Amino acid sequence: MPAPQIVLDLIERFERNIDAYKSGSYNETQVRREFIDPFFEALGWDVNNKSGHAEAYKDVIHEDAVKVSGVTKAPDYSFRIGGQRKFFVEAKQPSVNIKDAPAPAFQVRRYAWSGKLPLSIVTDFDEFAVYDCRIKPDQTDKSDKARIKYYTYKQYAEKWDEIAAVFSKDAILKGSFDKYAESNKAKRGTAEVDSAFLAEIENWREMLARNIALRNTLSVRELNDSVQRIIDRIIFLRIAEDRGIEDYGVLRGICNGNNTYGRLQDLFYKADDRYNSGLFHFRPEKGETEPPDRLTPELIIDDKPLKDILKTLYYPDSPYEFAVLPAD
Repeated sequence: MPAPQIVLDLIERFERNIDAYKSGSYNETQVRREFIDPFFEALGWDVNNKSGHAEAYKDVIHEDAVKVSGVTKAPDYSFRIGGQRKFFVEAKQPSVNIKDAPAPAFQVRRYAWSGKLPLSIVTDFDEFAVYDCRIKPDQTDKSDKARIKYYTYKQYAEKWDEIAAVFSKDAILKGSFDKYAESNKAKRGTAEVDSAFLAEIENWREMLARNIALRNTLSVRELNDSVQRIIDRIIFLRIAEDRGIEDYGVLRGICNGNNTYGRLQDLFYKADDRYNSGLFHFRPEKGETEPPDRLTPELIIDDKPLKDILKTLYYPDSPYEFAVLPAD
């Protein structure tokens, strides 16, 4: 179904005054009343109990009490059916960068984890982020850990069907919310590659380069080439996993135990046998103009940097869907 007119009006108004809303002086209470409340009303929720239901049967409880580490906390909204909580919504003022700031994500995940809710939302209307809250939150988690959906206000009209299919009152009454939550239990990631992922690869390069330089005597060119080849091979195999070409979780499996690079190199040798790719070229072959790589198999690399890289390739630490990345 198309987005209701009220949502289109909210989008247009937010766009028209966005500088004022994001200035910092426009506070959380204002955005809740003027944008978030009507947004969820458009999804069929009686946000302010206009029906006059008894407390036990209200659709929405504002600042619902939930115990977090023995202390009573209050999520901004608790959405309920028949008095049973289904999901929390934590509101922020539009000046908050929900996509990149870890604190709002940790806050709502902590509330929902404690309340035993599968999914919950952080929104400032400008942004709308959905989290899988069955994964135990940690204060050191990045903002995208366990994030399974992310929209900006510019996408609401186009994605309205998608949002309403999960978070509308009607969808919850029909069981769609529970089915969606169940389908995301083993989710592998949904975000497409972006600048954050490219920045993460750069961090891997620096981490690997420092360790390889410490343990091996190489020229600058040899060091750079070695680091790039190893990372390219890891990403290639991770893409192959998400595409069903390799068994899912093979790379993560080698994090268990010692000699991580030796076992990673075994995977590279198998890939050399399996794929007709110059990326895995360790033996002389007819018609191959490039010499085989005899350098990287002989490197000494500590377990920790490799394990740190490999563990971040999987949901919930990684939100990325590697199947859609180009393998080259």
